[in-house]
Amino acid sequence: MMKNKPYIIAEMGVNFYDTAKIMHITPLEAAKLYVDQAAEAGIDCAKFQSYKASTIVSKNSPAYWDTDKEPTKTQYELFLKYDSFGEAEYRELCDYTHAKGMDFTSTPFDYASADYLENMVDFYKISSSDLTNIPFIRHIASKGKKVMISVGAAYLSEVDEAIRALQRSGCPEIVILHCVLSYPTAPHDANLRIIKTLKEIFPDIGVGFSDHVAPDPTMMTLAAAYLLGAEVIEKHFTLDKSLTGNDHYHAGDPEDFKKAINNFSWISTVLGNAQKTVLPCERTPRREARRSLVLTRDKKKGEIISESDIMPKRPGTGISPKYTDMVIGRKMLQDQKEDTVLTWDMI
Repeated sequence: MMKNKPYIIAEMGVNFYDTAKIMHITPLEAAKLYVDQAAEAGIDCAKFQSYKASTIVSKNSPAYWDTDKEPTKTQYELFLKYDSFGEAEYRELCDYTHAKGMDFTSTPFDYASADYLENMVDFYKISSSDLTNIPFIRHIASKGKKVMISVGAAYLSEVDEAIRALQRSGCPEIVILHCVLSYPTAPHDANLRIIKTLKEIFPDIGVGFSDHVAPDPTMMTLAAAYLLGAEVIEKHFTLDKSLTGNDHYHAGDPEDFKKAINNFSWISTVLGNAQKTVLPCERTPRREARRSLVLTRDKKKGEIISESDIMPKRPGTGISPKYTDMVIGRKMLQDQKEDTVLTWDMI
């Protein structure tokens, strides 16, 4: 049975740094503004990223994103632009997010981040990039918290190995997030059917979708993921999709998220209940639109009913046509006119 809506994560990432620059405010002020807008949109969780450029990437690692959208040539240069936050800033964001009624998490990209986030995050999120970083996965699992793990750019064998590492290291609850590690993901590469594949292969584990497809006018990518059974939806969040920078070009803005949430609500409404029964709204149409056996001519009391004496017509308030064989050959108990709807007390 599907839930009324998926659990929705706004991936703030580091987009707020660019917003801070154009608004001439501090990154922390911008991050709080992002939290404000996410809360107003009805999002369940605000997610950030915790790292230092020097511990996440070697200095000559090449870019793997669309450099027409983000021209920075090396990963190190890019991460260095957005790594000023530490434990104190994330503690302040954690408290601020919780005060707004949302869950808080931040993806750790090193052991130090994983450790200081332990008493802040409502669950850990592990990036696709760390799917094969088994020692790090074990370290996070040992904290005893729920873990969501993205599985972009991976074979099923690698997913299975990561899940086993989490389970054997004490992780109490796991959610796998289907993800395509391409920024932005072309719609034809979204491969949302993988959500069903993951649900079939890992029936006892939650499955969701971490989305990198650029928002479409009706947010149908996320609606389709929900219809396929995604219990969690994660998408990058921005206040301005036209900004240059790390993730704005494939992120959703508050209006996109509101649209997606409305879609989830509508889908839940029209999916309804799986039990096949007569709904209250169908009771009158059921009675008036079905058929009954109706006389094709006047009949006298005592006359035998033949096949040509009756035909099925609306409404369905008399004897159902399914009893035709039982009616043929019976006597009329009273005179009746042509077009009379037969009832059992007449024959």
